[in-house]
Amino acid sequence: MSLSRGGLLLACACLAACGFQLQGAMTLPDSMQRTYIDAEDRFTPFYRELVRELTRLGVDVVDSPTDATATFTIDADETGQRVLSVSARNVPTEYEVFYSIRYGVRSGEDVLLESRSVSRTEEYIYDTTIVLGKAAEEQKIREALVSDLVRFITRQLSAQ
Repeated sequence: MSLSRGGLLLACACLAACGFQLQGAMTLPDSMQRTYIDAEDRFTPFYRELVRELTRLGVDVVDSPTDATATFTIDADETGQRVLSVSARNVPTEYEVFYSIRYGVRSGEDVLLESRSVSRTEEYIYDTTIVLGKAAEEQKIREALVSDLVRFITRQLSAQ
């Protein structure tokens, strides 16, 4: 047995001993087969990404709560940015982009996920000489935060 093969076997044994498992395909509870998303604004980045991900996972997102087997309620969906630091001339030099939601999931009388809040933040350096590039960077950061939130929630749901 070569040294590289022995090292590989040792690494596999260590991973197995620590409880490491590859993440399998995500499956949502059967009670979410037809889900209604209750939200004030159906045009937010979070709402659109949630619909796209639920659909990708095989959930039929319905337009009426009477047709649904589960209701995903979005109580709050907020995004924005805050100034983190300013220069000596009082010009912003660093921002924090945030995305926060409050949500819960019910299936009939059963509560799949209690109402809870979750948020994600990311910082970026602001340079007044490349304003258009920084606006695009802020938008990309916001999209990444939304994707992260949706993945976090679907992992929670798949654990139910």
